[in-house]
Amino acid sequence: MRKSVTIDLTLRERARAKIRVIAKRILNKYGYPPDLQEEAVRTVLMQAELLCAEWAE
Repeated sequence: MRKSVTIDLTLRERARAKIRVIAKRILNKYGYPPDLQEEAVRTVLMQAELLCAEWAE
């Protein structure tokens, strides 16, 4: 996922969508319950944004 994180704000929505797809695929692959996936994806996006902010420093 680190490769998917981008700093360019013009690409932000596209990058978030790409991370969302990657996270959902990983969750499906390992049998994560579908009813809990949305919250897990939101958590992954929040973590990715925090990491991106750290990498930009």
